[in-house]
Amino acid sequence: MPYLTSAVLGAALCCFAFLGLSARGRTGSLDDYVTARNSQTGTSLGLSFVASGMGAWILFAPPEIGAFIGPVALAGYALGSALPLVVLGLYGPVIRRALPDGRSIAEFAEACYGRGVRHWVTLVSVAYMACFLAAELTAIGAITALLSDVPPGWVIIGVTLTTLLYTVRGGLRASLATDRWQAWLLLALLVAVVGVTLRHLPALPEPSALPSVSAFSASSVALTLIIAVTAANLFHQGYWQRVWAAQDDRSLGHGAWLGGVVTVIIIMLIGSLGMLAAASGVGLGEPPMPFFALLSIAPAWIGIAALVLAVTLVASSVDTLQSGIASLLSSRRADAKCSIAWARWMTVALMVPVVAVALQGVSVLRLFLIADLLCAATIVPVLLGLWARMTPLAAVAGGLAGLVGAILPGWIAHASLLAGVVGASFPGGVPTLGPFLGALLASTSVSLLIALLGRHDAVKTV
Repeated sequence: MPYLTSAVLGAALCCFAFLGLSARGRTGSLDDYVTARNSQTGTSLGLSFVASGMGAWILFAPPEIGAFIGPVALAGYALGSALPLVVLGLYGPVIRRALPDGRSIAEFAEACYGRGVRHWVTLVSVAYMACFLAAELTAIGAITALLSDVPPGWVIIGVTLTTLLYTVRGGLRASLATDRWQAWLLLALLVAVVGVTLRHLPALPEPSALPSVSAFSASSVALTLIIAVTAANLFHQGYWQRVWAAQDDRSLGHGAWLGGVVTVIIIMLIGSLGMLAAASGVGLGEPPMPFFALLSIAPAWIGIAALVLAVTLVASSVDTLQSGIASLLSSRRADAKCSIAWARWMTVALMVPVVAVALQGVSVLRLFLIADLLCAATIVPVLLGLWARMTPLAAVAGGLAGLVGAILPGWIAHASLLAGVVGASFPGGVPTLGPFLGALLASTSVSLLIALLGRHDAVKTV
């Protein structure tokens, strides 16, 4: 069985490598390498948004939320995952017109506020994506250990080397080419795995067996997830690359809405399995993993299909993150210091510590939440950059206020600054509404206040 599983996974990775290596940029320029500018149709973008946004996390988080908190929180998670695509679909055309030669969220921040803000935005975005990478690779290691006898380290390294092989060579075009096939594959595998699993449920759930959580608690969790996931994914450089990769504004809007709708459907579907698992009395395991608990009562072969699904999910998100990091670490001008070779080597270098963390098998959830909080404290000042009254002072002050707002709820509740800082670091890896809501409200209100009271700065690049 380990040999069969290894062969199947190896074949899947080889297919992804072939598809990625077959996609080559037309000009060989750095710009084409990191943006594939004006080349993608709406359908292609929609499939890419689905494949690049879906990771192995959908096999863990949505089923657990569905099982223990219920449909309201699950809907919040789904909405938070789709909202960044909607925001970019609506706001993206304005960004394209204001910055037609742009490549990244960092360049957008520089055009609006200057180089200092660009460095901060780059740091936040890279930190978030590095956490995302570590989480995805850690997850595929854990899934491999659950579903097979294949050494988890082999799969982690195999996915990393395969995705690096084609993204380092082909850039964003390689990621986009594999995304289209990976999207269809993961949809087919998801339908197959879910269909077979549902057939083997021990019994239909009784209404009283469904998760029972107070409306206030469920709504609080839903709002927390909407803020955290939306803010974090708006710092996902892979999404921003696709703003400029779209053929035109209409293609961008079509792709963003298609990706958002499919994302909501997938998360609600996979999360509903968690609700069914909890209601049917299946043992959820320790720690609880409802999706994999259901697999344990399905035929053995479905485990291989689920493992291929997981590898597809991880590969599609990892190659997007790698390409996004290359884009962020490239300068605005393709000079000798920031050539394609520079972007390639910096991407490879960053993957070394990421893989080292993933091989340890430790939980990166707390680190992920802290990165999400940084994004929540920063995103509104960044997106306000096209407003004529916004200034660098308003943006920087808003970002700093967001950080203060994140620790303020714990500070007030416990009359201790240290308690506020600890609360904003999410001890135990449990997300709470206070820090996220405080960061979002403080950064927004201070940015708007200083912008409205300050002098209008007419000198802007965009």
